[in-house]
Amino acid sequence: MKLHEMKSIRKKRQRVGRGMASGSGKTSGRGQKGQKARSKVRVGFEGGQTPLFQRLPKRGFTNVNRKEYAIVNLDVLNQFDDGTKITPELLLENGVVNNLKSGLKVLGDGVVEKNLTVKAHKFSASAKEAIEKAGGKTEVI
Repeated sequence: MKLHEMKSIRKKRQRVGRGMASGSGKTSGRGQKGQKARSKVRVGFEGGQTPLFQRLPKRGFTNVNRKEYAIVNLDVLNQFDDGTKITPELLLENGVVNNLKSGLKVLGDGVVEKNLTVKAHKFSASAKEAIEKAGGKTEVI
């Protein structure tokens, strides 16, 4: 079998509303009048009955003042040399963090083997303790 001998498995889309001779002209396969013949019906519309999303109980709320932080764990900081000043901008340059969001938070997952000066917006208690135990410093921006 050669490439030009292969049969296409793709179905050709039926073009509707292209004249009476096409077999699906005039009403374009939608029948006569009625809701399903119209061009638009709103998503979730249930014919005038209260839609499901309105019948279900609402829970919780969205805090518009919520701050989301970019997260970095301690084991990631080991890729830097001894005595490096680690800032959010440095992490952004090296691709450790893609987006700083509202700031940087350092979490205490992993072990730090080098003494580093870490500048961040927030630290977890375990991260602060581990960095200082390794001989480094933590600075809150």
